[in-house]
Amino acid sequence: MTGHMTRRALLGGVTGALGLAAVGIGTAQAAPTASRGAGRLDRESYVALPVGRGGGPAETDAVRVLQVGPPAAETVLVLVPGQFGAANDFRLLARDLVAAVPGLQVWAFDRREQGLADLTGFTTPDPIGYYLDDHYRTQDPAASAFVADWGLARTLSDLRAVVHAAAAGGRRRVVLGGHSWGATTTLAYAAWDFGGRAGYRDLSGLVLIDGGVHGAFVGGGYDPDISPERVRERLTAVSAGAVFDMSLAATGLGSRAESSQIWYQLAGWYACRDPHARSVLQPRLPAHLTLPYPVTNAALLGTLVDESFGWPNDITVHSGHIAGSGAVRGWVNDGITPIERVAAAYAGPDPVVWEWYWPARLTVDLDVVDPYADTDLARSLGLRLGHTGELDVPLYAFETSASQGTVVSSTKWVVANSRVPSATYQTDNGMNHLDPLFASTSSNTFTHTVVPFLAQLAQGRAR
Repeated sequence: MTGHMTRRALLGGVTGALGLAAVGIGTAQAAPTASRGAGRLDRESYVALPVGRGGGPAETDAVRVLQVGPPAAETVLVLVPGQFGAANDFRLLARDLVAAVPGLQVWAFDRREQGLADLTGFTTPDPIGYYLDDHYRTQDPAASAFVADWGLARTLSDLRAVVHAAAAGGRRRVVLGGHSWGATTTLAYAAWDFGGRAGYRDLSGLVLIDGGVHGAFVGGGYDPDISPERVRERLTAVSAGAVFDMSLAATGLGSRAESSQIWYQLAGWYACRDPHARSVLQPRLPAHLTLPYPVTNAALLGTLVDESFGWPNDITVHSGHIAGSGAVRGWVNDGITPIERVAAAYAGPDPVVWEWYWPARLTVDLDVVDPYADTDLARSLGLRLGHTGELDVPLYAFETSASQGTVVSSTKWVVANSRVPSATYQTDNGMNHLDPLFASTSSNTFTHTVVPFLAQLAQGRAR
């Protein structure tokens, strides 16, 4: 989800707002719906594509793709989620994009590690006991040595299989994009040397959503230490068994790699199905998230995702606030991202918004490619950024308040040091890092501004 949350004390921003009484009563907005008729613009499917052996369980030798829009579309936008993100990050905005851009289909990419998650509890009527009472299958790091090799090279090899499938033998244009570290992955793909062929030659355009390279995250407080000594220390830890990135454990929602992700999905699941009922999760909240009054399922989700409760920009949206003074307090939407849209996305289960087991090696590699240069360190790790100066496809970049301007400034550096023929830059400082993924159709500056770019590409007129 976030491309740099590992670098900050996540709970440092959690304030006493959890204990503040809210005022006012409002009416929740209805969640959007979509039909699934064959041949319709809103047709959706979630398919598996086989990829190379990775040493793990058989279910991880495939990647999964959420496909939204007409299968006969001549242009496909392939989207890559960021750190801890998964394909359902993009379902809502994909629906908006295919409705606005004729001839466009959107594919959202799930990395192979998503096959490690045990999502069966979300197919039951009441998943809380399955997950919070430890009945689910967890992935033991001690039995997961194969993940130590799941770095950027593996991810890009898998992503190339998706790009080639989308291209359908050259019959369709492919635009590659991503959110946060998914944008970093997108730029790495474009400059990657695939056996003598540059990645950008597979593509008709690039879409960067609040992420990138060359200091894109510095404004948000993250400037990675990629000294050879520090990189060696981190790789030694991975080799010794620390194969999963444990950043999200900082939320205090559990000590396992997947604990926070399960909590977020549970909150979305109940808020989606019964938003106005008293929260069934509230009694299970850790002490540091205790609320002084009972809340609804929707309000419980709001406390976990809304910026007003002190969570960092990286994992929050502008949604609303807890309201009322009765026995059970509810949620009022007064921001750009209605809680119903967050709930619909977070609920899953097929696909989901959160990746449970992010490989620590992938974190190291994405740090090392940040200079966006074919350095000795990058080459020593098998990171083949041999074509950074050759990029010659149109580019669109969008930034929120999370980066304080460094997403656009870093992207301008990429453009100035390549052969990108045209670039579009957009900023909305009224958005947090996750708002572009879930904001209402009418309030989403990202979708409004990327539509003309994608429409030109779909018509072959954006070079």
